[in-house]
Amino acid sequence: MPQPLTLSSLPLFPLGSVLFPGGLLALRVFEVRYLDMVRKCHQAGAPFGVVALTEGQEVRQAGSAQEQFCDVGTLASIEKLDNPQPGLITLLCRGTQRFRIVRRSQLTHGLWTADIEHIDEDLAVAVPDDLKAVATALSQVLHTLRQREPDIPALPPIGADQFNDCAWVANRWCELLPVPLELKQRLMELENPLVRLELVGDVLERTGIGQ
Repeated sequence: MPQPLTLSSLPLFPLGSVLFPGGLLALRVFEVRYLDMVRKCHQAGAPFGVVALTEGQEVRQAGSAQEQFCDVGTLASIEKLDNPQPGLITLLCRGTQRFRIVRRSQLTHGLWTADIEHIDEDLAVAVPDDLKAVATALSQVLHTLRQREPDIPALPPIGADQFNDCAWVANRWCELLPVPLELKQRLMELENPLVRLELVGDVLERTGIGQ
């Protein structure tokens, strides 16, 4: 059995959201611990890791709880970086590969880093006939969102082939659905993209969203 690919000292960005592979993430960075990190990642063409918070807050405040976060996250590749004013960086990032934390540590200025192992990418699985309606509903929702708010940076580009891929359809629905963070995290961690899409279909059916 091949050994999983590993990476040492990956900088982490704990957030109150889940980044899915293929998803877009817009960030405003102003904390000192992250400003230098994102500049270095951008200059090196290197990713950082996005992990979902289970305790604590995105922005450190006096007296707030210590940050705790999930062991499974997603690599974020910086696609666009702007520096609109001193002490502020805006980013547009794309989620790439999932990873699992093997070891974590916090530097003196508060930045978290981790040794990680990569999780295999989702297999390409065609959307079965009984879930075609889920893909069609996603296409309609994304089309409507683009018409209403064409300047939203975090809407994914749309290609016809993507709507026949279980992982892509499930991941985009997971980003849109108003479900608890814990459920989004569990869905992201699932190894089988067909099961992920089936569960998304169950949520849509129960809530009436997309109908």
